[in-house]
Amino acid sequence: MEFEKLINERRSVRKYAEGVSIEKSDVEKIIAAAQMAPSWKNSQTGRYYVAISPEKLAQVREALPEFNRNNSHNAPVLVVTAFEKGNAGFMPDGSQVNELGDMWGAYDLGLQNAYFVLKARELGYDTLIMGIRDEKALKAAFDIPENQQVTSVMALGKRAADPNAPKRKEISDIAVFG
Repeated sequence: MEFEKLINERRSVRKYAEGVSIEKSDVEKIIAAAQMAPSWKNSQTGRYYVAISPEKLAQVREALPEFNRNNSHNAPVLVVTAFEKGNAGFMPDGSQVNELGDMWGAYDLGLQNAYFVLKARELGYDTLIMGIRDEKALKAAFDIPENQQVTSVMALGKRAADPNAPKRKEISDIAVFG
């Protein structure tokens, strides 16, 4: 798929089609594409915890507020994203390279998640990145180690309807050229 078309088709989907299933191999392809994103000194600290069984999906949905449970209803896959703390943005002795510290891990995971949602769209799937979640419940559901920071839950499925494209800001509003 042409890149311009891909980025224009990708939307945050809040209504998923019923009865859709996603093969584990497709989820693996999406995660493999996410791994190709650049990361701090190739540290690759992003982690993906995939809820695909009915039991695990129910556990993850319980860790979401009601509106996100509703927004991700019928999504056959929910993916918890996390990154290893204290790695990206740190020297071998553990000192921060600058004031950002662990925000480098979040930055890297954001890049990976961008690749994730684009690859999902290329394969005909849709996504919704949800940042409001119960971290404790998600860590318990997947036995996520304390050295990892949970960032989001992503719904993965097929859209039930085509969402409208939201208006984007003008380049002059977001970029400064000197």
